[in-house]
Amino acid sequence: MSWLLPIAVVVATGLALGQLKVRGLSLGVAGVLFSGLAAGHLGFAPAAPILDALRDLGLVLFVAAVGAQVGPGFVQSLRDGGLRLNALAAAVVLLGALCTVLLARVLHLDMAALVGVFAGATTNTPALGAAQQALDGLPDVDAARRGLPGLGYAVAYPFGVLGVIVAIVGARALFGATMRAAPSSSPPLSTLTRRAFVIENKNLDGRAVSELPGLSALGVVVSRVLAKDAQEAERALPSTVVRLGDTVLAVGAEAALESACAILGAPSTRDLTSSTGTGAVRMVVTHKDVVGTTLAELSLSARHDVVVTRVRRGDVDMLAAPALRLRFGDQLHVVGRHDDLAAAAALVGNSQRALGLTDFLPIFLGIALGVLLGSVAVPLPGLPAPVKLGLAGGPLLVAIVLGRLGKIGPVVWYLPGNVNLALRELGIALFLSAVGLKAGAHLMEALAGQGLTWLLCGLVITLVPLAVVAAIAGIALKLPFATVAGLLAGSMTDPPALAFTNSIVGEDSAAISYAAVYPTTMVLRILTAQALILWLGGAP
Repeated sequence: MSWLLPIAVVVATGLALGQLKVRGLSLGVAGVLFSGLAAGHLGFAPAAPILDALRDLGLVLFVAAVGAQVGPGFVQSLRDGGLRLNALAAAVVLLGALCTVLLARVLHLDMAALVGVFAGATTNTPALGAAQQALDGLPDVDAARRGLPGLGYAVAYPFGVLGVIVAIVGARALFGATMRAAPSSSPPLSTLTRRAFVIENKNLDGRAVSELPGLSALGVVVSRVLAKDAQEAERALPSTVVRLGDTVLAVGAEAALESACAILGAPSTRDLTSSTGTGAVRMVVTHKDVVGTTLAELSLSARHDVVVTRVRRGDVDMLAAPALRLRFGDQLHVVGRHDDLAAAAALVGNSQRALGLTDFLPIFLGIALGVLLGSVAVPLPGLPAPVKLGLAGGPLLVAIVLGRLGKIGPVVWYLPGNVNLALRELGIALFLSAVGLKAGAHLMEALAGQGLTWLLCGLVITLVPLAVVAAIAGIALKLPFATVAGLLAGSMTDPPALAFTNSIVGEDSAAISYAAVYPTTMVLRILTAQALILWLGGAP
């Protein structure tokens, strides 16, 4: 019988299992692990070399896709989320690792199993992959011990998902009043909007748009100008001169536009967007020569007499600042005459077909570089084996760096969102099926022996760090409940917990803090799991 059949059956049944919901919660792709454990226990596992190859391939595909996803916003998440939120998320990770070490020492448990519990209790599959890779690299580790991380993960995972939700509910009950009463220490999410103003400031009479004082510092861009005696508005080029009584259309955050009143004049209700000669369109950056350039270097105003007012990247609208460096897939909101808009679109590419195509050269080149980086051994004092990033850490860090750079020479590091999701789902399904099939042979032995102990350890690893950090955030720092709940969900990389939080808070703060700490948490959990194995996992 072909080895493909048990793999396909395990993945299919596991995904079907993961779609079953109990009180609104489901296992998701983690159902593949439980399906694999059952099949492995019944003796349907392919040969070990095949499972090892599938496990490694799945892990690399998954972490490379995750890195490509978080890479472009990794540095920005540190800035926008602030070091404080990321420090709190790091504290959750490190407190979980400390609990793992203490439990292993006090209860005399095998670290190979406890690191699997650590990964499951924090619902972080890449951490399981990192631990498995590190364990495989140690000498004199038998097959039974190699299966312990997968078993520990399987025991702890379901209660890890529930534990995060319990911690969020507990935080709301214990600290909710304090959190809700405190003003948010984080700036609110700015949504770009537009507003018309009548020029009433005499100091602006006869000035070019590029010379209007204070607007750049506020983050406001003037997109159109309607002369006092004109019938239709024109695009506002940097050289366009404004006069008293003219009406201008400005784009920026609501607070910034309020401040712009003091510079420009009174708000106007006139509609400056319904001009027959001037229009506004969105055009997508798909030309490779444009990727990596700044808006100032692109200089669409000078080349084609059009104005870029904002840039949409993913789900975020950003003001068209001159220093903003463009990425493949950015959507430019451009104002200008119709002929000029067509010429500008040709310059930036604006090809929906190119946007949907997948170039596999950057993907596999990045994977190759990641595997090479992961194989570099760095000896550190006190560890039984040299430290390697392995197949979990190497491809992840390379993908983050390349995703952040966006382009190197002619190679554009871009992965369409649907392709990224497909690679992640395929990779994690292959990885979990292989881990489950391989560990399933020792399933009953582990559950009959220390399964209940692992379960209790998992609850400690889940709840103690979350309780400590929630108390610090709610009592000492007085952060709003929604922000703290998103932080707790993000520090566990737990989408179901975020969905639960969104259902009870009804605002964006939770999603913002979740996104701000997610990249940092993902990297820390992978490195921490590997370090635990290398430090304490050499002997049972």
